[in-house]
Amino acid sequence: MQSIIYHPIGIIHTPFLSNEDMPIQGIGGKGIKATIEIYPEFTAGLKDLEGFSHIILLYHLHLVEKSALIVKPFLDDKERGIFATRSPVRPNPIGMTTVRLIEIIDNRLIIEDVDMIDQSPLLDIKPCLPIIDDIQGVRLGWLTGKIEQFSQKKSDDRFNRPSAFLKE
Repeated sequence: MQSIIYHPIGIIHTPFLSNEDMPIQGIGGKGIKATIEIYPEFTAGLKDLEGFSHIILLYHLHLVEKSALIVKPFLDDKERGIFATRSPVRPNPIGMTTVRLIEIIDNRLIIEDVDMIDQSPLLDIKPCLPIIDDIQGVRLGWLTGKIEQFSQKKSDDRFNRPSAFLKE
């Protein structure tokens, strides 16, 4: 298989300098503001984005050094397959978060409800479309009864420790 190469379109500036004690999902970062700096060659692509209240960010999890196929996620004490979690130690460390778009000033986007680390390279922006992105009848698998914990649970260093992805 050929390599796939992506080039960042910008950089995300957040108050989180490490992954310890940061929200594990955007809902836990409710009200926390950040700035995205779009690189000049991509600024024209921001045309008409200001009309959307929410945007979906795809970004590189730049501090992830290893991947694992079995992990112990933040909201469980059992080992789970990586694709049944939102753990950062993925084969392709790509993060995804829906954020509120507050304002666009030149090549800077002011956003809130963030859960990413400062200096995360931004790969793409998509407008959030409720009729498409709000899916009804979703099954939650092993997260049934735990989903409400996303707003309070904070990150720790479990995915930074070499060969300790499965341990508390």
